[in-house]
Amino acid sequence: METGPTGGALGGDHASAVSVSVSQWTFEISRRYQHVLDKTVPHIAGRWMGCLALMVIYAVRVYLVQGFYIITYGLGIYLLNLLMGFLSPQVDPEMEDGPSLPTRASDEFRPFVRRLPEFKFWYSIMKAFSIAFVMTFFSVFDVPVFWPVLLFYWFTLFILTMKRQILHMIKYKYVPFSFGKQRYDGKKASSKESTNLPRD
Repeated sequence: METGPTGGALGGDHASAVSVSVSQWTFEISRRYQHVLDKTVPHIAGRWMGCLALMVIYAVRVYLVQGFYIITYGLGIYLLNLLMGFLSPQVDPEMEDGPSLPTRASDEFRPFVRRLPEFKFWYSIMKAFSIAFVMTFFSVFDVPVFWPVLLFYWFTLFILTMKRQILHMIKYKYVPFSFGKQRYDGKKASSKESTNLPRD
């Protein structure tokens, strides 16, 4: 009679010990995964080359299987949504809730802060293609559709969305890329430049 509660207590202790060890194991795995991700942050070109390789692998898989067009369409819509976040400023100028973007050359320099940072943009694309690639191995996701209609609809949606985004860029005079922009490199002004500076 006395062994029942003791056995139950031992079973409870064993279950709690197993749950603790599982949680420690998952924490360690997630910590190591985050460490690997953190090490990839400065390697922009390498990350995007890996992303391009994954895109090619997915495209070859869909081409060889000749199916899973609905997954590809959904992936395309998701990528378009990510692209809009990548090209948009963190604070929408139409809301005027924060610092405004410079509109004249004499305005104070304010760096363009994206709504979706480059690393999160890359990471979301990698996750999306990985999930879509795994889904191509399950026939339940291979819904028969006439893919040219989906392709035409996606291109129409892409053109309309990009047109609206470009008009937004023109209206508020911002460029989401840093190519060709003036950068401060930390060098002191030369003696010739310092003589031309206004004195107090």
